[in-house]
Amino acid sequence: MDKVILIDKPEGLSSHETVSLVKRRLKVRKAGHTGTLDPIATGLLIICTGEATKVVRFLTDLPKKYQATIKLGERTETFDSEGTVTGRGPVPADAKPLLEALCAFRGRIRQVPPMYSALKVSGTPLYRLARQGVEVAREEREVEVSELELLEYRPPFASLLIACSKGTYIRALADDIGIRAGSCAHMTGLRRTAIGPFDVRDSAGPEDLVGAKPAAVLDIDQALEFFLEELRIEGENLKKALNGAPFRVNLPTTGNVRIKDPQGRLLGIGTAMKGVVRVERLLHLSS
Repeated sequence: MDKVILIDKPEGLSSHETVSLVKRRLKVRKAGHTGTLDPIATGLLIICTGEATKVVRFLTDLPKKYQATIKLGERTETFDSEGTVTGRGPVPADAKPLLEALCAFRGRIRQVPPMYSALKVSGTPLYRLARQGVEVAREEREVEVSELELLEYRPPFASLLIACSKGTYIRALADDIGIRAGSCAHMTGLRRTAIGPFDVRDSAGPEDLVGAKPAAVLDIDQALEFFLEELRIEGENLKKALNGAPFRVNLPTTGNVRIKDPQGRLLGIGTAMKGVVRVERLLHLSS
């Protein structure tokens, strides 16, 4: 089972628990996901099994899309509805303050990762320190929010459409938006609707994998062809690639490519730069 699987994660399961459930359902030993969803969140979780675990990091880099619900007028310690309320503020009577606030968070922005997150400091997840009452300094990160739109505002709840780069904390964004709107806010719901070219509408539930729709279970090459160019090689270059050595090609492309043999079999992933391809990961597929 060397597959890339599109899962619609239900609320209440952690990403790790969802991976464990898929492993049991498909009877595979090795599996991993390409980007954490909190238990409170639902939506698209990409799980890779077998040799596909070697391409996790290339899928992790893809941008994400979400639909989020935030509640104005209350701030929580976790920035979501699972935390204790730590502050209150006025609830805007109309959407104007919210619309003005959203303008400040489009494009390249800087975020401080929340204490209640899986980010590790000296090997310890921040959320474990937070539960112990310990707060540590966190460096700001630059992320990109390419879309941020108000879908609906029914005080005190607002529904938002968000498209962003990897590493964006939607809970932290909700907190910042509340402050910018002259109040405070926290996230009450989150659904990831897309990861790069993959859409949650093509996914399957973790318990519905037997007989799942074809779009939900992809071969590695099927998954990667959506966003990585193909490079077929032969002769000496093929020998070098199979040994993990760099090789030269006349290729204008810069970035990651799918390396294939003359018959079109996927061999691995490489990075092309200035006519040189360096092998990043070799795959050992049965066919």
